[in-house]
Amino acid sequence: MTSRLDANRLAPERRQAMAGLQAYVNRSGLEPALLELVKIRASQINGCAFCLAMHVRDARQMGEDEERLDLLPAWREAPLYTARERAVLAWTEAVTLIADGHVPDAVYAVARQEFGEKKLVDLTYAVVAINGWNRLAIAFRKRPEVAGAAA
Repeated sequence: MTSRLDANRLAPERRQAMAGLQAYVNRSGLEPALLELVKIRASQINGCAFCLAMHVRDARQMGEDEERLDLLPAWREAPLYTARERAVLAWTEAVTLIADGHVPDAVYAVARQEFGEKKLVDLTYAVVAINGWNRLAIAFRKRPEVAGAAA
């Protein structure tokens, strides 16, 4: 797969706008490890190899357990995630897959109970941000930075 173009070079002011959204999310007070789960799960759903490689690497550097990363696509069946993490993962999936039935009331109720109104808004911006980054990377075929990558 060949990269198509460098969107950051061609539209640096747009990249700065996205970076501003990401900076807001990073300052939101949501736990960094929780935000990495959001980024990884949305990137898995969207099939974004570039973002997935980056955020799995970041999660590992933060001390995330390999087994939890391995089982993330099947988090509902895996007993490794807290109630808070389950609320985050359900919210991430519902917002990422919004065309598949919008955000169910039950998912909203659990997320709102777990996070409260302000943090739920912050969490939603986190999901919006990674979905935006995914779409940019996928549209322009940004190649993941991986060791031992085939040419």
